[in-house]
Amino acid sequence: MSISRRSFVRMTAGAGLASMVAPSFARFCPAASPMRVLILGGTSFLGPACTDVLLAHGHHVTHFNRGRLETKRKEAGRASVVPDGVEVLYGNRDPDKTADEWKGPQDGERDPQSPKGLSQLVGKKWDAVIDTSGYAPRIVRASAELLKDVVKSYVFISTISVYAKNDTPEADETAAVGHMDDESIEEMGANFEHYGPLKALCEKAAESVMPGRVCNIRPGFIVGPRDVSNRFMYWPRRISEGGEMAIPGAPEDPMQMIDVRDLAEWIVHVIEKSVFGTFNATSPSGAMTLGSFIAACREGVGADTKFTWIDREFAQAEEFSLPLAIPPIGELAGFHRRSTERAMKAGLKIRPMAQTAEATLKWYNDLTPEVQARVGAHVIKKAAEEELLRRWHERT
Repeated sequence: MSISRRSFVRMTAGAGLASMVAPSFARFCPAASPMRVLILGGTSFLGPACTDVLLAHGHHVTHFNRGRLETKRKEAGRASVVPDGVEVLYGNRDPDKTADEWKGPQDGERDPQSPKGLSQLVGKKWDAVIDTSGYAPRIVRASAELLKDVVKSYVFISTISVYAKNDTPEADETAAVGHMDDESIEEMGANFEHYGPLKALCEKAAESVMPGRVCNIRPGFIVGPRDVSNRFMYWPRRISEGGEMAIPGAPEDPMQMIDVRDLAEWIVHVIEKSVFGTFNATSPSGAMTLGSFIAACREGVGADTKFTWIDREFAQAEEFSLPLAIPPIGELAGFHRRSTERAMKAGLKIRPMAQTAEATLKWYNDLTPEVQARVGAHVIKKAAEEELLRRWHERT
């Protein structure tokens, strides 16, 4: 089954892009002494997971962001994701803009006293910074320049989508990254075609400012509690409903992804151990297949769902596909087969997929119905699946 370049780029753009969940169990030994860690971002998905682990290890945490997500949560009557004791500073990653420049006419008048740029970071000192919100090299360079003399290490969260090609299984961090003819462009592009190349330029910008003190982490699909992308959520939700489920592809198709809690624990680990360099961060290549993935999800949610494998070509003709399941053929033959040997040697640990499915479904079920509707409104298309199954059984 083929997949269009536009669909692929949109699907993978968040590889590497909610509210209530208990802190994850820290599987690394905390550092001997508390550290001061700055998170650029901190209130979306990976940021809260990092905060949970940092606090569990006894570190001091500061968030720096525009305050947009917390404001939206407050207006909607939802709980904050900023735990007690976390210092919050406001501003804008763009030095020329203020914290509230995200507001539109519907959000009311802007505050003339809104902090500008990185001003609230001036005069402060941290041991490390975790950059979860850098998408343009100019922005990353500005943060690194300001912080280079007041932090020991800079952890930049990049993406496995930086690579120019995905056709070679077991390709490692030395593979060529995408490039842009015009490196001044800061927009993602109509089909997110600039997402990977921009992240690659961000890596380069951070390293040029703080040579030898940067850890560039390239996650694959990040999944787990607080994931509102609907990509992973489809699987535990649909499987928990039971019945017959259509699975286009083959049981041996490779799969790679990482639980946000595993990624957060490892990020804190590399800070504590002063690990630098560039790393692919996802599950080991060859360790998980589409068949073992859906079986683990079924185990995690405790369902008795029956899986019916559908021929790729037949599913394509019916215009039916499922998120995350990328056919391992042609130019995508190596997408779910990236080498993670370097990260594993540096201490990355991956929990069983059944635990991820269980925790993600629990997080979703604990949300209010109103929030559930926003998170998973278009996840399950039962009518399309039922029609596909009917046609498949008639054909066979």
